[in-house]
Amino acid sequence: MYDCGRIAIIGGGSWATAIAKIVVGKTHHIGWYMRRDDRIDDFRRLGHNPAYLQSVRFDINEIFFSSDLNKIAEQYDTLVFVTPSPYLKSHLKKLKTRLRDKYIVTAIKGIVPDENLVCSEYFHQVYDVPYDNLACIGGPSHAEEVALERLSYLTIGCANREKAQSFADILSSPFIKTKTSTDVIGIEYSSVLKNVYAIAAGICNGLKFGDNFQAVLMANAVQEMARFLKVIHPLERNIADSVYMGDLLVTGYSNFSRNRTFGTMIGKGYSVKSAQIEMEMIAEGYFGTKCMKEINKHCHVNMPILDAVYNILYERISPQIEIKLLTDSFR
Repeated sequence: MYDCGRIAIIGGGSWATAIAKIVVGKTHHIGWYMRRDDRIDDFRRLGHNPAYLQSVRFDINEIFFSSDLNKIAEQYDTLVFVTPSPYLKSHLKKLKTRLRDKYIVTAIKGIVPDENLVCSEYFHQVYDVPYDNLACIGGPSHAEEVALERLSYLTIGCANREKAQSFADILSSPFIKTKTSTDVIGIEYSSVLKNVYAIAAGICNGLKFGDNFQAVLMANAVQEMARFLKVIHPLERNIADSVYMGDLLVTGYSNFSRNRTFGTMIGKGYSVKSAQIEMEMIAEGYFGTKCMKEINKHCHVNMPILDAVYNILYERISPQIEIKLLTDSFR
C-alpha cells in the first residue's frame, strides 16, 4: 500500500479546518500553511481557528504552522490544497519547491480563473505533476457538518487506485465513509457545476419559487451536468453517485451552502458586489460560472441553466426575466 507520508494542509478556511481535523485525528501530526501570521498566532493561543469553525479544538502540539509555503512544501510529502480557486495561482507564485514528486490532493471545488483549468489539469500542465500523483476530494461535504462529526461520504479520485485508497484510509472514520474513483476530471468539473446550479437554486429561492420548481431545477441540472461531463471527459460513470448528484443536491438545497445563499441574495435584488460584501465569504460558483461559460464555447453543450446564471451575474439581465425564460425550457 502506498504511504502518504507527512501530510500538510494548504489553506485556512472552513473546509481546510474540517479536513485538518480529520487528518490530524488519524496521523497526530500535520503541517499547516496559513497566509497570515496573525491568524497563526491567534490559532496557537486559542487552540482553534480564530476565523472559521471556532468550535473545533486542536492539540497545537500536533501541528507545525507556517506562513512560508516553501518551508511546508519542502518538509511534507502530501500537500492538500484547500484554498479558494481564485487565489490558487497567487499562492503558488511564491513556490520554489518542485512539486513533481509530491502527492498533490485538491479539495478545491472550483476552476483556476484565466487558465480555465480544473486544479488537477493546472498542476499537471503548469507544475508538471504526473496524473498518478494528483488526487481530488469530492462528494457532499459541508465543512460545518464534517466538523460536527455528522455522517458524510467522500470520494477520493486519483488515476492511481492505490494512492487514492491510501488517502481514503486516512480520511475514513466512524463519521466519514470513503470510496475511490479514477474519474478525477469528472469529479472536479461536477464540483464546479454544482456551485453554479446552487446559485441558480438560490436565485429561484430569492424569487419565491417553491419546492416543486426547485425539484424540477435540480433534475434538469443533473441532466445538464451529465451532458457536459460526457463531452469534456467521456467515460463510464453513474451520474447518480453521491460524488456527482449527491454533491449537487446538498449544495443546491442546504442552508450551509454559500453559493445558494449568494444566489438567494441576487434573487432578492442584491447586486453581485453588494452580495459579495455582505457574505464576507467566497462563493466559488460566481467565478466558476464565467470559466464554465468560456470552456463551453469550445464544447458546444446545451447548458441553459449555466447560460441563465451567467446572464444574470455577468450580463446584468434581470433575474425575473432570465428565470422566466429558463422555466419555459423545462418540462
